[in-house]
Amino acid sequence: MTRFQNLAELTAAHAAATPDKAAIHFGDTTIDCAGLHDQVLRCVAALRGMGVAKGDRVGWLGLNHPDYIVVMNACFRLGAVLVAINARLVAREIAFILADAGIGVLIGESQFLPVIEAAGAEAGLAAVVLIDAPHAGRPAFPDWLAAHDPDPAMPAIADDDVALQLYTSGTTGFPKGALLSHRSLLGTVAKGPQTGEAWATWGPDDVALVAMPLFHIGGTGWGLHALEAGAPIVILPRPDIAAIVDAIARHRITRAFVVPAVLAAILNHLEAHPADLSSMQALFYGASPIPLDVLRRSLLAFPNAGFIQCYGATETCGTVVYLPPADHDPAGNPRMLGCGKPYPGNEVRILDGEGGEVATGEVGEVAIRSVSVMTGYHNNPAATAKAVVDGWYRTGDAGFLDADGYLTLFDRVKDMIVSGGENIYPAEVENVLHDHPAVADCAVIGVPDERWGEAVKAIVVPRGDLDPAELIAFARQRIAGFKVPKSVDFIDVLPRNPSGKILKKDLRAPYWPEGGRQIG
Repeated sequence: MTRFQNLAELTAAHAAATPDKAAIHFGDTTIDCAGLHDQVLRCVAALRGMGVAKGDRVGWLGLNHPDYIVVMNACFRLGAVLVAINARLVAREIAFILADAGIGVLIGESQFLPVIEAAGAEAGLAAVVLIDAPHAGRPAFPDWLAAHDPDPAMPAIADDDVALQLYTSGTTGFPKGALLSHRSLLGTVAKGPQTGEAWATWGPDDVALVAMPLFHIGGTGWGLHALEAGAPIVILPRPDIAAIVDAIARHRITRAFVVPAVLAAILNHLEAHPADLSSMQALFYGASPIPLDVLRRSLLAFPNAGFIQCYGATETCGTVVYLPPADHDPAGNPRMLGCGKPYPGNEVRILDGEGGEVATGEVGEVAIRSVSVMTGYHNNPAATAKAVVDGWYRTGDAGFLDADGYLTLFDRVKDMIVSGGENIYPAEVENVLHDHPAVADCAVIGVPDERWGEAVKAIVVPRGDLDPAELIAFARQRIAGFKVPKSVDFIDVLPRNPSGKILKKDLRAPYWPEGGRQIG
């Protein structure tokens, strides 16, 4: 564990120890540790004034913003649970989350107000606060805070109390709220120093970039590492490439987390706009391996950085397996095709269909046991029982362990697609496509994509004439853009096994290298 008993202690500790030190940089605004804690305590009072108590759910819907950090820490101190909602979802999807979580108060961004109003009307949302501007009786966040005096009162917070509820796409078309406790989140933060490697230990002199979405564990988890260490956070609303490069050079950022597609885009940007990125010391990446050419170019662009691949899930509070800098070779090596090894204290097993452990080098389902594993899924005991068996989280990823305990992914048991760091379950997309009257049958698969790792492809049995562009437009009205098929192929009949299950592996085969890794 870290020096903190729970997440509720973070801002108070740093405000007491280093009140004038920068805690957050956002554009031209800097918030020091004392100022951040003052906002957190005012937010506690404001939320209490709306009736929020321990165990209640508070929603967030917006791009990355310092107010997210304020609301999150206020929820920690209230014993409330923050539900960060993917801002790329459509109203129908957001309404499901609002209702499933039982969110009564939502902090949102005015640009999303139309979708908030549509979703809120369907789900019975009681109150909305806008972070950037008041509208139609809804207060703006700064005014909302200013109307309240700081409230330091705090209920007893237990290690196993839920701190965050983050939704993952659902295998049956409905998202599930993963319950992440104070113990699990702080336990994840504590894993790095246990490696004994310098790159893995955060310090107060670090400067962290938060450009990946805070509504994902990759963004929020990264922010928690910095908050725990007392390291300033540079927040960007979105992973804009020019802004990332400028922020690294301007703030002398030492730590960042990106996906390989963003890293490749940074390199392309640097060709026309050179910048000094020598401050970077540890560059973490996830969602897919790093292409060898990208690594070689990155080593030149970031001359002082070690590169670390991360593997994990929302259900594991983020990273549980890592590939350290020492295993990144510009000449290439087999380990770079995999994910790496478990952090100390984490365990990885490869299981067969009956739950038994397979031999070294044999492919099976990846299972993880760790302090980082979620408490379960909100109001979904059946899904929880299926996902966490005897303390082991069944990831749905297929892979194998080598003799040194390094994990390599091979395929996905659950057919999940990862595109640009977003998890997409085919069943959710298929359910929408089946609603089109000209679709007789369909299957959705992931195919290789040079930029995003994988792209969503629909393979459709049409009922009469069907224009691919029409089907894509149909889907875009019903699900978030990142889930919408980028291409549509037509087929006379989908391959199925004797029990009627679609043979997704056969559908993917023409698009992936024979005998190679079947995921991006």
